Amino acid sequence: MQRRHPDWLKVKLPGGENYAKIKSLLDEEGTHTVCEEAKCPNAGECWNRGTATFLILGDTCTRYCGYCNVKTGKPGSLDQEEPKKVARIINKLGLKYAVVTSVTRDDLRDGGASIFAETINEIRKSNPECKVEVLTPDFRFKQDAIQTVLDAKPDVFAHNMEVVKSLFPQLRPGGNYGLSLRFLRKIKELNPDQKTKSGIMVGFGEKKEDIASVMHDLRLVKCDFFTIGQYLQPSVNHHPIVKYYTPTEFKELEEFGYKMGFSFVKSGPLVRSSYYAEEAMK
Repeated sequence: MQRRHPDWLKVKLPGGENYAKIKSLLDEEGTHTVCEEAKCPNAGECWNRGTATFLILGDTCTRYCGYCNVKTGKPGSLDQEEPKKVARIINKLGLKYAVVTSVTRDDLRDGGASIFAETINEIRKSNPECKVEVLTPDFRFKQDAIQTVLDAKPDVFAHNMEVVKSLFPQLRPGGNYGLSLRFLRKIKELNPDQKTKSGIMVGFGEKKEDIASVMHDLRLVKCDFFTIGQYLQPSVNHHPIVKYYTPTEFKELEEFGYKMGFSFVKSGPLVRSSYYAEEAMK
């Protein structure tokens, strides 16, 4: 039996003029959004605000995570026109803030870093006023890959922890908690002025002290922005929801994040990494 979500997690079904416009443009260009692939609950709201999070490097991930709905397996060949396609859509939508993320591509030498950089550059060429946030995999901690993305000068360089440390072996078997922290630290070492961001989901059975520990570790590597939202089980094959955090609890976590020293914290039941991402840069 499907678990019934509490009332504060109910959202309107996607629809509206902007939603239809973005869906049409994505279909026309043959590009993907994480909004669709990951079954994000905010797709309707964000798309009707005229924003979207673009998914590059194809739609197939080389890793399996117990919470993620993105397809896993052996990826196909890269679409070399993908950066231009994303830039065209952003231009047609007149976006002032764009988020670009990707599946993990461990099969690529640089993990796809060069495509991230090219996408940023194409957006800058056609939309010079548009701020660009990238949300990348860990690139297996290849420093030349990190530098490649930094050289393209994203406004925000994000990499999500996704879950607390104790849950990495179970939910992120292809990832490594310490490596992800080193990844974020290295960004700051290579460019101290680069704004960095990370986030987690909760509801897997973690304890409050586990969440506090992630925040503490992220501040140690000088992470600027932090997001935290409720995990929603995408299918019966994914990890079950153990706990629903209340809006009050999320507010407490937000206040705690600011006390920890983050310059921007977004915390709420429906919050995802790119949800109202532009607010951090105001």
